Amino acid sequence: MVTKLEKIAGPKHRFLLNMGPQHPSTHGVLRVVLEMDGEYAMALDPVLGYGHRMHEKMAEGRPYNGFYPNTGRMDYLGAILFNHGYVGLLERMCGVAVPERAEYVRVITSELNRIASHLVGIGAYVLDLGAFTPILYTFDDREKILDILEEITGSRLTYCYLRVGGVTKDIDDTFIRRTRAFIDRMRSRLPMYRKLVTDNIIFLKRTKGIGIIDRSMALRYGVTGPVLRGSGIAYDVRKSEPYSIYDRFDFEVPTGDCGDSFDRYIVRIREVEQSLRIIEQALNGLPDGPVMEKTKKLKLPAGACNFTVEAARGSLSYYLVGDGSDTPYRLKVRVPSYSNLSPLPELCKGMLLSDLVTAMGSLDLVIPEIDR
Repeated sequence: MVTKLEKIAGPKHRFLLNMGPQHPSTHGVLRVVLEMDGEYAMALDPVLGYGHRMHEKMAEGRPYNGFYPNTGRMDYLGAILFNHGYVGLLERMCGVAVPERAEYVRVITSELNRIASHLVGIGAYVLDLGAFTPILYTFDDREKILDILEEITGSRLTYCYLRVGGVTKDIDDTFIRRTRAFIDRMRSRLPMYRKLVTDNIIFLKRTKGIGIIDRSMALRYGVTGPVLRGSGIAYDVRKSEPYSIYDRFDFEVPTGDCGDSFDRYIVRIREVEQSLRIIEQALNGLPDGPVMEKTKKLKLPAGACNFTVEAARGSLSYYLVGDGSDTPYRLKVRVPSYSNLSPLPELCKGMLLSDLVTAMGSLDLVIPEIDR
């Protein structure tokens, strides 16, 4: 695979450097070809294609409900959130009502999954910068979430828990008790993260003022999620275009000040706090009743439909065109990591290589989800 930079004969004192596709700082199978001038990256060319699994094309060759397992594999850290987007699309298109209790369960499990994803993002980010200890704590906390979710989903990573009309299994008193215990634990751990990472002078020196995505750049490239909110734009699909029952909960949308790498980090930390608030409210208001609406064989009408949710990395949209059969005519998935990666060449031009790692890690990319 020849990139644009590899076709350019740069100045003699410049050289090309491959960063990835197998590199810890690329968080997956992203390859970034760098044109270096000493330790400075003068041009960057992100190269995708190493993780494509043709999910969108696979959707055209199987029944609608046969695509459920694919959704959890487009973002292995936020599988339930990708589940939520797909079943929400089908429910909107065919007019299926979801029981109240199922909506609450969806919110609880989605927010637990969001916290788990952010914990990986935070721990791996600090590891990118050379600190090993924090990821041991973030994975320790994440394991508690995985234990909770495993009991009702049967999985620890690529969940396939949501269905059109509800969820596969109801939560019980044990789930509720363990989730409340996790809320208390996580809140008690946040001050430790502040002392260990947030107020750490080395971390501050490495992230403050590095990789600034101002409001203009954020809007030009269409970034979403914590990357967008780190630039001071308070857009969150759960607030701006509420779906499910998110409009019933009281929570804030954290934003940054200047859009640097530190702001993107601190937004994720604060989003963990807000997710705990949402989960606690959902547990307090959890109604009785069924968790699955009985549906016949799914056959969606001809036409087009779109559904958007707030995934851990930003706005996730499913766009489906149906032809009246039981398989999609076309399915398009707009994942957040594509748009969040797009500012990288402009953002990091002229940066020191060490600062490039800082800026790129703050985007929290999950490249294997990118499938066309």
